[in-house]
Amino acid sequence: MRLILLGAPGAGKGTVAKLLTEFDGSVQISTGDILRSAVKEGTALGKKAKDYMDRGDLVPDSLIMEIMEARLQEPDCQKGFILDGFPRTIPQAEDLAKLLAKLNIKLDFVANLDVPRDVILDRLTTRRTCSNPTCQAIYNIKSNPPKEDGTCTLCDHQTIQRDDETEEAITNRLETYNLKTAPLIGFYGKIGMLKTFLSLSSKDTVADIKKALKA
Repeated sequence: MRLILLGAPGAGKGTVAKLLTEFDGSVQISTGDILRSAVKEGTALGKKAKDYMDRGDLVPDSLIMEIMEARLQEPDCQKGFILDGFPRTIPQAEDLAKLLAKLNIKLDFVANLDVPRDVILDRLTTRRTCSNPTCQAIYNIKSNPPKEDGTCTLCDHQTIQRDDETEEAITNRLETYNLKTAPLIGFYGKIGMLKTFLSLSSKDTVADIKKALKA
């Protein structure tokens, strides 16, 4: 499969992408992951990206597209890929369309994960993350809690609520999403590539996406 996953913070893109990779061996690709990988490997593009990141600047779209082009041509993408949280803006979507045409890659469709705002707030404000930087396991105090004392079940480090997962921070993230990323729904809808899935349960969403792929 070759998919783009769209959805607000907390829509479950990462979980859905991971479950889909288990279905047919497609790889999950997020911008953050490929940037960190390029920097860690010390590639020429990674060194360029590191210069921006070290200054606290956003990595420009042109460089992200160069790194994305290299990533999509790696052998593990032959079985398929799921773009998780990319593109984020219409200019990125336009650049991605040109890149895919250049590489002769055709998308199956763009899956928009639609989740009510109150569900997103509940999901993210109840999320906890292991403070151990080499673990980073994610919990939910309602559906998948850590140990009773708040420590990680895997490594015994304390779990924490991230600064960007307070109600105020989430509200700001949703406003940014609605301003910059939500217009992509209209962009892909106009060209007939968009399919919207109500995403209240990751397993149900994955089952619905599989059905759409078969159809």
